[in-house]
Amino acid sequence: MRILFLCLGNICRSPAAEAVTRHKARAAGLDIEFDSAGTGDWHVGEPPYGPMIEAAEARGYDMRSLRARQISPADYDAFDVILAMDENNLRNALDVAPRQISAQVQMFIDGPNGPQNVPDPYYTRDFEAALDLIEAGAEALVADLLADEEEKRRGS
Repeated sequence: MRILFLCLGNICRSPAAEAVTRHKARAAGLDIEFDSAGTGDWHVGEPPYGPMIEAAEARGYDMRSLRARQISPADYDAFDVILAMDENNLRNALDVAPRQISAQVQMFIDGPNGPQNVPDPYYTRDFEAALDLIEAGAEALVADLLADEEEKRRGS
């Protein structure tokens, strides 16, 4: 299983989602590959945004080795799922997708009241609130992945 997290510049939300979900998946014993990308190219090659790194580290998540990149046409086949941090990035991802793709492209957080955007802390400056949502989304994703694994074991 390969999962790609997607936001605008790949310096706040999507690398945080990658780091948080990787941490939670490993703790749950899941062997899944995670990556992140942005729909824009402004920050390609740069590390995550300093205040996001600090907020994540305060919660035990390491993002320092990550580098921003832009989503590519190959990602739509290389990943099983592409999870957008907000509806604008979901639309952008679908707009630039090749005609035929194998990845499921959807929102990262799909709560009981429908899809939920993770506000961009680069603009809101609220890194803690963004991390709260990302942690909740990561926990839900890991729970779904564990349930899928259990279902496959029972079916085998």
